[in-house]
Amino acid sequence: MQIVHVHVHVKAAQIDDFKAATVANARASLREPGVARFDVMQDRQDPTRFVLVEVYRTAQDPARHKETAHYRLWRDTVAEMMAEDRRAIWFDNVFPGERGWDAAASPAS
Repeated sequence: MQIVHVHVHVKAAQIDDFKAATVANARASLREPGVARFDVMQDRQDPTRFVLVEVYRTAQDPARHKETAHYRLWRDTVAEMMAEDRRAIWFDNVFPGERGWDAAASPAS
């Protein structure tokens, strides 16, 4: 699994537009065969800050995701909404096991 947390700081006046564009991208991303999860979270204390949690099945899937029309539309749409450059932090999977990311998988994975 390839796991990335993307930290985004959005301009206060752009929060609702950012959320709408990002949720649309997340929904479309979940239809990609290489995407196991795509979560969008907003900071309770600072609503201008978001974290996108993206879980890809293989090392090639993040690059494939960036080739999709919905990603390119999201990237271009939100570029001016950001208060600063977004940053990505990559993680290695510990738990659940590889199959545990699938809804149909056993929790024991």
